[in-house]
Amino acid sequence: MMMEVKLAKSAGFCFGVKRAVETVYEQIERQKISDKKLSIYTYGPIIHNEQVVKDLEEKGVRVLQNREELESLKEGIVVIRSHGIGKDICELIERKGLVCVDATCPFVKRIHNIVEKESAAGKQILIIGNSGHPEVEGIKGWCSSPAITVESREEMENLAVENGKEICVVSQTTFNYNKFQELVEILKNSGYNSSVVNTICNATEERQTEAKEIASEADVMIVIGGAHSSNTRKLYEICSKECAQTCFIQSLADLKLELPESVRLVGITAGASTPNNIIEEVQNYVRNEF
Repeated sequence: MMMEVKLAKSAGFCFGVKRAVETVYEQIERQKISDKKLSIYTYGPIIHNEQVVKDLEEKGVRVLQNREELESLKEGIVVIRSHGIGKDICELIERKGLVCVDATCPFVKRIHNIVEKESAAGKQILIIGNSGHPEVEGIKGWCSSPAITVESREEMENLAVENGKEICVVSQTTFNYNKFQELVEILKNSGYNSSVVNTICNATEERQTEAKEIASEADVMIVIGGAHSSNTRKLYEICSKECAQTCFIQSLADLKLELPESVRLVGITAGASTPNNIIEEVQNYVRNEF
């Protein structure tokens, strides 16, 4: 019997990431023909993929790691990455007279609008997501009072919000959909007055569902994505539960694969910030070598 390699249809760049990366490359091209040459910066890595960030750096794009580095700029173009930023950073870019090119994913932008409106109306914002993740930090930055972030069952069970305060629940776009539902259920049973907006991106949901299906059939599952990519980590968690032999790699160089004769199906999926060429390289290698 031939070994089959099954690649997830939803693997690789999602709409928001593709748009953000293309935005930076467009800026590089524009600067080549511009009379006034300006340096290009991204606020944080444009996406969680080292190869893409490295390629942009080779083309002269610098990554601003924090507010202080932004403060020190005199001029230049600042591209806001797909994860988005807080309102204070937007205002700082404007105050300094820098050129702001906003490549925030529209799905993330929608969350900014929701939390800005609902927190101004006096509601407690509750973000279901990974505390410290740039997307979550950006969402917090649009709330007029401190938001609460919850990512585990235990945190939701121990939630303490003042009596009578209405809660508005949103989610990080790349959060695990089943886990989101589970946490919302706990909140609903705790007697709080809450309104829930499911802001998990459709592409995330589709990708997770498809990865789970392939992993449940596969003998070996390969998940490709950046080490710091939150959505890729979640794919790895989902696949690991279905397929004991699941490996998480950033590129072909990380793949240490020994496939016994008994392996009939190898599944491949990839996170939202994984370029197509890396996925194709891994897929071709597995098809040709085994």
